[in-house]
Amino acid sequence: MLSFPDKWLWDFWFAKDGPYYHIFYLQAPRSLGDEKQRHWHATIGHAVSEDLRSWEILPDALVPTSKENAWDNYTTWTGSVIRYAGLWYLFYTGTNREEKGLIQRIGLATSDDLINWRKFPKNPVIEVDQKWYELLESGQWPDQAWRDPWVFWHEGSFHAYITARTKDGPSLGRGVIARATSSDLMTWEVHEPVTAPGEFGHLEVPQLAKIGDRWYLLFCTDHQQYSEQRLAKPGLKLETGTHYLVGDNPLGPFEMIADQFLLGDKIGTNYAGKTIQDPAGNWVLLAARAWSTDGYIGEIGDPMPLVIDQSGRLSLRPTDIAGRG
Repeated sequence: MLSFPDKWLWDFWFAKDGPYYHIFYLQAPRSLGDEKQRHWHATIGHAVSEDLRSWEILPDALVPTSKENAWDNYTTWTGSVIRYAGLWYLFYTGTNREEKGLIQRIGLATSDDLINWRKFPKNPVIEVDQKWYELLESGQWPDQAWRDPWVFWHEGSFHAYITARTKDGPSLGRGVIARATSSDLMTWEVHEPVTAPGEFGHLEVPQLAKIGDRWYLLFCTDHQQYSEQRLAKPGLKLETGTHYLVGDNPLGPFEMIADQFLLGDKIGTNYAGKTIQDPAGNWVLLAARAWSTDGYIGEIGDPMPLVIDQSGRLSLRPTDIAGRG
């Protein structure tokens, strides 16, 4: 368990370096009182572990830029880390105070050792393309969604999967995962979505993982973001948490082979789940412990073993799901 008496923790991502698991996470002081304010006071913390359970706290990775009008002078939010040519690249979401944090962009920082990070001087590196994606000015959503980049290498190119919204259709059905490509991790071209719209208002904190012979695209959402199309499904269960899509190729197409969330309940006890292989090579899921009946929890739970059946469906053993209601 990763928990602090004086800080809330939520979204997180990993970088593996030899036997060490580096975790990067969003954090904000509990002294704010109102958990809704944590988003506007977030910094990116950092810890390391050899077993995904016991963590050594390291210096914070990133904080907002203090310069007036800087693209990330308000928030530094969720991202991912990739290694290329001996250098670590951290992609993260930023917003600008002068824009009241309403327009999201993606920037880059680099490091030689995963501890000391340098922000790229030509940030932001990936911005929304109105050819496919919704802008703030549409008035359909409270912000311009363009966040939570998940960056990976495939067949000669780097790819980024991004939380975004398509510009057409019912507002609560516009949530998609956008795709961008790059040859050098610094210049990017935005493409059409890799997922189809229709089910959710947003698909947050995406992660792509190859488990066995198939590719799993994990994402998170809450039941208040269900579209009318989804709500019309017979027998639908209202869940908040981590869901997934499955494909035979990392670039899709992806399908929803199981409509029940991988880890979800109505209250949203667990959120922002990420999967990784533990030291024994077994796939596990970690999640941010979010809500209880007493309020916001704000910690990161221990690993829970994943079960993959013959049809490719993922599940967690019930005894491993802490706090699931």
